[in-house]
This record gives sequence, C-alpha cells and structure tokens, in this order.
Amino acid sequence: MSNIRINGDRLWDSLMEMAKIGATDKGGVCRLALTDLDRQGRDLFVQWAKDAGCTITVDKMGNIFARREGRNPSLPPVMTGSHLDSQPTGGRFDGVYGVLAGLEVLRTLNDLNYETEAPVEVAVWTNEEGSRFAPAMVASGVFAGVFDLDYGLSRADQDGRTMGQELARIGYAGDQPMGKPVGAYFEAHIEQGPILEAEDKTIGIVTHAQGQRWFEVTLTGQEAHAGPTPMPIRRDALLGAARMVQAVNRIGLDNAPVACATVGLMQVYPNSRNVIPGRVFFTVDLRHPDDAVLAKMADEFHAALNEILAEGKLTAEVEQIFYYAPVPFDADCVAAVRAATAAAGFSNRDIVSGAGHDACYLAKVAPTGMIFIPCIDGISHNEVEDAKPEWVSAGCEVLLGAMLERANAGGANAGGSANKADAA
Repeated sequence: MSNIRINGDRLWDSLMEMAKIGATDKGGVCRLALTDLDRQGRDLFVQWAKDAGCTITVDKMGNIFARREGRNPSLPPVMTGSHLDSQPTGGRFDGVYGVLAGLEVLRTLNDLNYETEAPVEVAVWTNEEGSRFAPAMVASGVFAGVFDLDYGLSRADQDGRTMGQELARIGYAGDQPMGKPVGAYFEAHIEQGPILEAEDKTIGIVTHAQGQRWFEVTLTGQEAHAGPTPMPIRRDALLGAARMVQAVNRIGLDNAPVACATVGLMQVYPNSRNVIPGRVFFTVDLRHPDDAVLAKMADEFHAALNEILAEGKLTAEVEQIFYYAPVPFDADCVAAVRAATAAAGFSNRDIVSGAGHDACYLAKVAPTGMIFIPCIDGISHNEVEDAKPEWVSAGCEVLLGAMLERANAGGANAGGSANKADAA
C-alpha cells in the first residue's frame, strides 16, 4: 500500500480548525471533558465524519464511533482513535491528532474509492485525560471491562458533577451498550517526550506502555494559630505533605532510569496565611514498565508515608484510585506498524510509552498497536506543545498502512479480498 498517500494539508487544516475550540492565548487549548467546549469539539468531529459518509454511534459512556463500512460488514472493525478532551493548559495535538489522523484515513479511502474488507472505525474516547474526572481513561476502561458502567458514570469533578450528569447535559449520553468486538486497534499520538526528536527519528514503533499506580492521599494534623503555637508541638499537615513530595521524588530517582514519580495536585486547608494547615490533599503518580518494580515503588511510597506520619503526629487516608500493569502491545499490530513505516521509508525506532493511553485498555480486548511522532522539545500537557506538519503527515501515512494491512487481512482469512472499487 506504499503508493497510497494521505492529504497532509487537509489533516493539518483540520487540526488547526479543531484547535480554535477552547483556544488559549499561548496557542494551546483548554477543552476539559464534558464541558460545553468538549461538546463543540465532538459536534465538529461528528459533522466531519458524517460528511465523509460515516455512520455514527455513541455508547453509554459517551464514546463516539464513526464507521466506514467494509466489503464484509460481519467482520469486526479495524479501529483507530484517541480523545478530544485536554488538560487545563493543553496543546493542539495531544489526543486530537489520533482522532483526526483516523478521520484523514477515512477521507483518503473515500478519495480513492477504496473498499476495505473489514469495516474501519474512528473512536473518540471520553475523558482520557482525567483532569476533570479521575481516573484517566475511564470510558475506554469501561469499554474494555476494567470498570463497570455505574462506576464510570458516577465519577465526579471537584464540584460534585458526575460524568453521567454531564454526558446528559451536553447531549452525549448514548444508548449503545458498552463494548463490542474489535478486529484490531491502532492509536497515533505525539510522543510527549524528547526521544524521537533528539534522535532525529520520524516514527516511534511503540512496543510497550508503562504501568501506572495513582494514589490520593489526605494528611490530617491540627489547625492552630501561626503565632502562639510553638514549633515543637505543631501538627502541620503541609509540612508532612512537603516531606512526602521529597520522598516521592526520591522514589523516582532511586528506580532510574525509566521510573517516574510525581506529586501533581495539592490542596491545603484552610489555606489561610496565619493558620497552621490542618489538612492537605495530594495525588501521587508512580510509573514503570516492569510491574515488579512498580509494586516495589508503591511499597516504598507507603513506607515513607508511615515514617512521616509518625514524625509529624499526623494521620492519613490513602486510596489507590488507578492501576494498570505494563502493557505489551500485540506482536502482529506492532509488525503492521513496522511494515508500514518501512514501506513509507520513514526513520524510526522502537519505543516504550511513558504515558497512559486509551490503547492500553483496548489492548485487553483487541490486538492493539501504537504509532508515535515527535513533538517539539518533547513538550506536552502544555500550551506550547507543537509538532511539524511533516511529522503529522508521516504518522498518518503509517496509520493508514497499518490499518489497511489489518482490515484486509481479515478478508484474506475469510477467503475474500479488498479492492479499489470501480469509480463507476
């Protein structure tokens, strides 16, 4: 399929048009899950997909599926996709690139009047980021059976609004049941790290994804007046939290070079300048591609917390709200990405994903692969996140080749074949 080319200008223009929804002054986007801006992004994608002749279905978690029928509708679809929601100070490519690269694949097939053996679909997964509703990737997790539907719909933001309520409010509480057969799933994404650009590689062939453990911690001490309360008798919850930040950072460094350990969110109560903090809520994010090491990091986190509680005369509530083991992607899907990359002649390297993606949950129910392209300076989850048009086009070319290989392989197994249909 090396002679088939996508329309890179059309893909770039679509990305820039979508980036107008929730655009920020610094060139990024703020399109939090299930807000009115997220609805606008969804509406635009649905309109584009309908214009491309797709049928649209929406499941009970608000996941959107745009389907282009194949020669054999009984075959499970070869699917691609990602997400449209962003971080509060997000970029123009994280997630949305995978969605619109998938749309460009469908548009290219239409341009060529190309009929695949299996149907092909583009998915928009709800709340991948987890920045408004925790945990991340919850809707693809429900699709894959990792979470049940009631759990997914009951996830609440900091104002107490649930995903179920907000899906209904924006008009994306679908009626389709959760989960369905998927012949193969591919996700194209910016790397969100510096490796590909630093090594001058255009394509990252993703072989694995890191495992993750997310914890929510509430430390409780005692609020007291900042003036009359002597230092030795204070039960300062913020001091304990600060020590935990150092401990978490040390855990990441001690398990180098591929470990990551982060405290990313903190809330201090009562948050008054002359009151010793009596309660602090914070999050902990641990990552490693070896599940045994990831478990050891979690043990180190608990040990450090217990020591700090004893020193500061504090108490704690701890909940692990998110876990998945490291993900090895399907060998055949990885091979399809590798073959498509070679056919197009792009420089490449194997790579492990340091971030979580919807593909990590899809891998539990379907053969799955990922494609990375570089991002400038490795920056993501930031308004200055950027990618070069030639990288964007290259990743989509590889996505097209990999999807065609899998969509037509099903036809070969069934005794049929895919073809470029007669224009007449």
